[in-house]
Amino acid sequence: MKTVLLVEDELDILENHRRFFEEEGYRVLLAATYAKAREHLARETPGAIVLDIMLPDGNGLDLLSELRAAGSRIPIIMLTAWGKSRDVARGLRLGANDYMSKPFTYEVLKARVDAMFRNVEQIPETISRGGLRLDILSGQAFLNGEDLNLVQKEFALLTLFVQNEGRALGAPCLYEKVWGQPMGKNDGSLRKQILNLRKKLEGGGCVISPKYSDGYRFMLQ
Repeated sequence: MKTVLLVEDELDILENHRRFFEEEGYRVLLAATYAKAREHLARETPGAIVLDIMLPDGNGLDLLSELRAAGSRIPIIMLTAWGKSRDVARGLRLGANDYMSKPFTYEVLKARVDAMFRNVEQIPETISRGGLRLDILSGQAFLNGEDLNLVQKEFALLTLFVQNEGRALGAPCLYEKVWGQPMGKNDGSLRKQILNLRKKLEGGGCVISPKYSDGYRFMLQ
């Protein structure tokens, strides 16, 4: 059974959410506060999160940021008040998968949530290359059985490299995919993250080779 975490501070709306998703066959977790949502997430990993931005003890965008920084790839759809385009833009930059503006119909919300589940089902749970294993849903990487303890952007970069093994990836492309914005002249963060990755992979049978003319390339040794 698919599990969805519903985060909404208005209790009558939260109850309506619960009733609808349970009738549609979902297992439902409920949270009316930031703290309660974190409590659920500490115990288990739901298949998707429907996340309201305005919460009494915090901001849904902060919860989104916290999850992505920890490497979580749980699909998240944001619910935002009509006209809050700034919240939508920030949420998508932080890694939200989708958003809906209030008011909305439950049929459309369910269709969006179902689509997120389908997309996740098409993504392999793990990717392995030599002694390297990437756990996509947890955001963890292991080299010869040892946890590399990657931060979120390191994991995102390494996933891109592994998915494009042997292919040179330019710095602007890497920055835009991982940071969600054009690199411009600010390549210092990218170079720092790649340097960290190269150190963590050292001696493990795979390398990220700098190709100054055309970018960086991931290869097995």
